Order: sequence, then C-alpha cells, then structure tokens
Amino acid sequence: MKDQAVSKVFKILYICLIMLFLYAPIAVMILFSFNAGVSRAKFTGFSLQHYAGMTSDNMMLTALKNTLIIALIASVIATLIGTYAAFVIARLSPFKKSVVLKSLNIPMLNADIVTGISLLLFFVFVSIPLGFFSLLIAHVMFNVPYVAMSVLPKIRQLNKSTYEAALDLGAPPALAFRKVVLPEILPGVVSGALMAFTLSLDDFIISYFTSGADFMTLSVYINSMAKRSVPLTVNALSTLLFIVVFVILVVINLRPTARKAKAKVKD
Repeated sequence: MKDQAVSKVFKILYICLIMLFLYAPIAVMILFSFNAGVSRAKFTGFSLQHYAGMTSDNMMLTALKNTLIIALIASVIATLIGTYAAFVIARLSPFKKSVVLKSLNIPMLNADIVTGISLLLFFVFVSIPLGFFSLLIAHVMFNVPYVAMSVLPKIRQLNKSTYEAALDLGAPPALAFRKVVLPEILPGVVSGALMAFTLSLDDFIISYFTSGADFMTLSVYINSMAKRSVPLTVNALSTLLFIVVFVILVVINLRPTARKAKAKVKD
C-alpha cells in the first residue's frame, strides 16, 4: 500500500512538473499583458492599458489582419484539397497507398527552414513575386498533408454498405455523400481544418522566406520588433489569440461528448 501511495504521489508530481514546463511561459505572457508598467521583468500592478494600446498600433493590426486572412483562406483551401486527397488515397492499392503516405510525411517531417528556402527558390524560378499569393501557396502546401492525415482515419472507418444502400434507395450521389459520408468524416475534417488554421496562424520560418517585404504577418512583424524591444501590446494580442484558440478547442472537444450523452438519452 505504501509503495502504491508513493507511486501515485510521484505520478501526480511528474504530471504537475510537465504542465508547469508547458504552460509557465504562457502564464507569464498573460500576466505581463496586464502589467501597469512597460517592463518585461518587473510586474508593477494590474492594468488594461496594453489591451487598449493595441488599437493604436496600426502596423500590428495590419499584420494581424494579414495573418488571419492567410490562415483562413489557406485552411479552407487546404481542407478541400486534403479531404479530396484522403478519398483518393483510400482507394489506392496497398503499395501505392504506402508510397503516397510516406511522401505526405516528408513535408511534415522536413525542417521548416528547408521548406521555406526551397519555396523561395521555386517562386523566384517561376517568376512569382513574393507577397500575398506566394505566402498563400506556401501555407496551403504545408497544410494539405496534415488535413489528409486527419481525414484518412475517418474514411477507413466508413461503412461503405450504408452509402451503397442510400444509392440503391434512389438518393443522388451528392445527397448520399452529404447525408451519409460527410457526417462520419466531419470530425476529421474539422480537426484538419483547425490544425491547418493554427499552423498558418503560428508559422514564422516559411512565412519569413515567402511573404516578401510588402506583406507582413504577425510572426514576422514580432520578429522584426524583437531586434529592438517587443512592447507589451504583443503580450495582450497573444493572450487574446490564445483564448480564442483555447475556446475553439474546448468547443470541438465537448461536441463528441454532448453527442454521446444525447445518444444515451435516446437509447
């Protein structure tokens, strides 16, 4: 009994240390976003001045707008391409499927700096000017494998006979897909879209090489400021982004639980 109690305490302590290691930087960022002063090392009191100060920083707001536009458009396009790619991959022979899946792993495992430089050289080679479109293409490219890998397991779990039964009953293929297939793969599609959005929102290295001088994302803007001094308005903005992403994750994770609870009530 004593050994079990010691083991339990050790496990709890270990988990607490891991959580502290992961979330201590975020907690410090959130705390100093409310700092009444401008120091990043000394907390002098609570204030909302840095949240109010965000509205006066036009360059930061422009960079934020650019980041959200790129992340939204890239995640939508990557979700459409990645979902279709997952259906194509699912129909391949085992050998071809293995080759394609290993090929999809390369962009995910490849170093971002290699991807960024290679895309930069590619855009220069094909005479695509660096800016909005080059950055959008880059973000779609590195997000597609994540979406495909997220949707593919759901396609494997599909009951093909249900879709075929809907067709036999006279449903058009589009309607059968919307009523039978889409609800089954929707969790994977949503997970892939969310992952693509957050990856685009967070990306720095690839954006740095492919955005050009006239189109700046938030991460590139913060990097340019870090050479001087990053104001605490960045903490405030980062805190708001963190809260938004956290709420989205909570909602998405609570949806399956709510569905299971409703199913149990119906049964």
